[in-house]
Amino acid sequence: MSISNSAESKAKYTILFLCTGNSCRSQMAEGWARHLRAHVIAPYSAGIEKHGLNSYAVRVMAEAGVDISDQRSKLVEELPVATFDYIITLCGHAHETCPYFPGRTIHQGFPDPAQMVKTASSEEEILHAFRTVRDQIRFFVESLPETLPH
Repeated sequence: MSISNSAESKAKYTILFLCTGNSCRSQMAEGWARHLRAHVIAPYSAGIEKHGLNSYAVRVMAEAGVDISDQRSKLVEELPVATFDYIITLCGHAHETCPYFPGRTIHQGFPDPAQMVKTASSEEEILHAFRTVRDQIRFFVESLPETLPH
């Protein structure tokens, strides 16, 4: 698909949300983009590695009315699209090791809720960490594509 950056264009921006394991943050971003911005964004997510879909990510997204349960953890090589208008890395490791893609690569890091909860003492603490990151990602995705550099 040919993408125009013209505001009048009906074409969508193809955006890849990239994280290390494609288990949580990139999955949430893809889900939010489909839910909130499908009229202007064709979202994809992938990882440098496959870690499987995080069940807490699925759970907190469902709480917010977004079903990502059918999404799956995948590698960049498995995507049906080879070029993207924007590649947005959501974690430092993915940003540092991002494979080259034609398109603009932007880094917008978010904390890793799976790391945040390693010392959690309750289910509620775990859910709080995942909800916090979910809401941060939603706020970011709501600003797209207008806040992306042209």
